[in-house]
Amino acid sequence: MTLTERVSQELKAAMLARDAERLSTLRLLKSALGYAQIERKTETLPDADVVVIVQKEIKKRRDAIEHYEKGGRSESAALEQREVKVLESFLPQPLTPEELAQLVRDTIQEVGASSKKEMGLVIKAVQAKAAGRADGKTISALVGKLLP
Repeated sequence: MTLTERVSQELKAAMLARDAERLSTLRLLKSALGYAQIERKTETLPDADVVVIVQKEIKKRRDAIEHYEKGGRSESAALEQREVKVLESFLPQPLTPEELAQLVRDTIQEVGASSKKEMGLVIKAVQAKAAGRADGKTISALVGKLLP
């Protein structure tokens, strides 16, 4: 089952369960997926594209949480946090810090990077291998730490 199909199934389940909060989040995600399909002029989106869209939606929610907390709107921040949890259920299992560190070390050796000047090459290669299972900021920080 593709991620798009899973979103549709969970949307139906949320309707039947009358879970308004989850339903709202899934409708927003389904809408974002629909816009992406129209933009790419395709019938179905590959799972890799769906993961990228889910990550973008999560990033939007996290930015909103930050703004709500600065503005003293903890109730709105809590709602956004619950939406993030719903969206995170569609992401692949994230890499553990140890797995990510090993992936970065291996990639540094493969690329043959010897200085921080080649950091961009390493980050790009690690992101391709991680395929949505690690955050870009985390990868960047780890590469910067492990490169001489």
